[in-house]
Amino acid sequence: MHGVMGKPPGAAKDSIATSRVVLLMLVLMTGVAPISLYMLVPALPVLATTFGRDISVAQMTVSLYMVGIALSQLIMGPLSDKFGRRPVLLAGLGLMVIAGVGSVFAETLPQLIAARFFQALGGASGMVISRAIIRDLYPRERVGAMISLVVAALMIAQMVSPLTGGLLETAFGWRAILYLITAASLSIAIFIAVALPETRRDRADSPSFRGDLGKLMQSRAFVGYMLCQVLASQIIFAFAGGGPYIVVTQMGRSSAEYGAWFASTGFAYLVGNLLCVRFAPRHSLERLIWFGLALQLGGSFLNLTWSFAGLNQAPLWLFGTQMMVMVGNAFVMANSAAGAISIRPEAAGTASGAMGFLQQGIGALISQFGAYLGGHSASTLPLTSALFAISVACACSMIFIVPRRNVVVSEELIEQAEEDEAGIM
Repeated sequence: MHGVMGKPPGAAKDSIATSRVVLLMLVLMTGVAPISLYMLVPALPVLATTFGRDISVAQMTVSLYMVGIALSQLIMGPLSDKFGRRPVLLAGLGLMVIAGVGSVFAETLPQLIAARFFQALGGASGMVISRAIIRDLYPRERVGAMISLVVAALMIAQMVSPLTGGLLETAFGWRAILYLITAASLSIAIFIAVALPETRRDRADSPSFRGDLGKLMQSRAFVGYMLCQVLASQIIFAFAGGGPYIVVTQMGRSSAEYGAWFASTGFAYLVGNLLCVRFAPRHSLERLIWFGLALQLGGSFLNLTWSFAGLNQAPLWLFGTQMMVMVGNAFVMANSAAGAISIRPEAAGTASGAMGFLQQGIGALISQFGAYLGGHSASTLPLTSALFAISVACACSMIFIVPRRNVVVSEELIEQAEEDEAGIM
């Protein structure tokens, strides 16, 4: 692990790894892109009216933003392996600031859409590089817990970002949202430039995207962990796509009530990440994944059973069981991501980027598929069947692809993990 000017001693590495400042930077760099996405969503109807365009055109400020996030993961991860985490992250955030200025002064909706795309392309560098930095700083068995800790803090911010955007639009107009996003991205870039050291490991070979990805794809363990993480994320995309149609159209409830019920699944995901942080010091990464898979598979099977019985035509049954799925989902996603980026730590950026690209790219399709199932059905059965099928496929990736490992969690590892957690918390 590098410092800014060279390789620090072991004590310096421990100090960085347990620093609250580093944890704050990880949360900020991970959250700047997704929070900026959700913050503008409440203003979409106003954008359509302001520019005199259809709401479907205004929606492109969101859809192309998501495309930018997916492409960024594929580009920035390998670049961080080659040139270092710090310079690539600063370049990405710099692009986000420049694009943010462009969005503030956009005079047409196409200009705003283009600016938002480049905002995502630059800002999402933090999403992919943060996972690589975590792998640089922490041993394999601690990576999942640290990812969960970052996600837990991020979830709180994401829950309030649409509300913040709505209040800003109501009080000051929709451009105020863009001003805030630009100012926040500039502040985060300055903070990282001042406080973040280089963490990329020394490499004996010359890194290349093609070479790193080729070696990763030859590893059964990497492919299995990656598929497990990507498939687990598709449960979220599918449910988010189909949920509004089921609650509003099939159940005849209001969109506000749907929002409240959907927030319960986000809360369950937050709880799952916090539990993962608590359990990680005493359990192996694989055991945490299996625990999550059991909850995920059991919950989706229960929801499928409720569909056959006709019970989950009420939101309490549908979302109550889905909360169980989301607690397990948090365990699966964090720890399978940790397994994937730990196969070749020197290529953690490439591994993180490939995983993030597949997650976002496939997620866009699965979200549309979920919307189709929810919007073209008279019951919850098609959607819950799809969720159960994804859960089964996720479990199969661990059963049939990832080689078995016998990991013994030593007392030294437990003590070290507890010291790390105490220093951060």
